[in-house]
Amino acid sequence: MAEGFVRHRQPWTSDEIQKLHRLAAKGMALKAIGKAMTRSEESIQERAKLDGLKISKLR
Repeated sequence: MAEGFVRHRQPWTSDEIQKLHRLAAKGMALKAIGKAMTRSEESIQERAKLDGLKISKLR
């Protein structure tokens, strides 16, 4: 079975939101941001949409 995300449905902290903004500003790909933050790509996409961020979808 694929590795699960331990942080499933955990609320975002202000530090995580700041980190997401920094990584998105650097132009990191969605998959790389997910790995760096130990969150699913879907979770990253949802938060980015809420904050109006553009995240490259390069894989």
